[in-house]
Amino acid sequence: MNGGGILEDFKNAFNRPQNALLQIIMINLIVFLVLLVLEVVLTLSGAANIHAMIVNQLTLPSSLDTFIFQPWTIFTYFFTHTGFFHILFNMLFLFWFGRIIAEYLGSDRVLSLYILGGLAGGIFYILIYNILPFFADQVAHAKMLGASAGVYAVVVGAATLYPNYTFFLLLIGPVRIKYIALFYVIVSFAGTTGMNAGGNLAHLGGALLGYMFIRQIQKGNDLGAPVIKSLDFLQSFFVRKPHIKVTYSSKAGPKKPVKPAKGQTKQEEIDIILDKISASGYESLSKEEKQKLFNASKNN
Repeated sequence: MNGGGILEDFKNAFNRPQNALLQIIMINLIVFLVLLVLEVVLTLSGAANIHAMIVNQLTLPSSLDTFIFQPWTIFTYFFTHTGFFHILFNMLFLFWFGRIIAEYLGSDRVLSLYILGGLAGGIFYILIYNILPFFADQVAHAKMLGASAGVYAVVVGAATLYPNYTFFLLLIGPVRIKYIALFYVIVSFAGTTGMNAGGNLAHLGGALLGYMFIRQIQKGNDLGAPVIKSLDFLQSFFVRKPHIKVTYSSKAGPKKPVKPAKGQTKQEEIDIILDKISASGYESLSKEEKQKLFNASKNN
């Protein structure tokens, strides 16, 4: 039995390909734990104000005058939590619904959907706070943090892709995820005038992005492609790719994609398509395969 320890487990999780969902969750947990340790240490040493300053540099301000001096917060806010139950429920929902996206569209779609949802939620939050008179007396000091906008994008995205996928909820029983997503969107809409108005506005921005993202995927357009390309470009500065020696043989011809054999069931065809996504990504699918996957998502 190999007992490499917690640090080794974390390292393996980040080195493992097609593991974006777990990586997002781990980044959120690492940031939460670091801030928790700093809060305890700094508070005990009489420097609690330093912890507040650090958190302030990670949270998204609604004021444009403040945001122009903290533009990085449009990214950092959706990886930052300071409450245990806040991060617990966000990560649980991200895991439950993110697995559906990863299974049918691949790991990269979870990552791009989460990031675009976080950005959309943050932009929507800032715009509404600066446009509507209702928030005029709050805009100068209101701030927001948490992964909820990105999580809502994943939740609504999964419900749009596979609306009849069923979860078995404690004390309730089987519930289709389209109703779960609809319930949380309605709750967020109702809360846009409450104590957590900014957070609920971000939820709606993320939810709208999630819906648009999947609809565009179904039309053959990948809104997340620029996100993945940008992250790959940044990663190239930190990760050295091994040199691979390629040899060619005239005896072996190019491999042909596996096609469903005659007489196969629809589920077997879908399984083959899902295997192809896992190996080569969603872009490798033909229009016919994309249509079959889309039809399967509507019929389940």
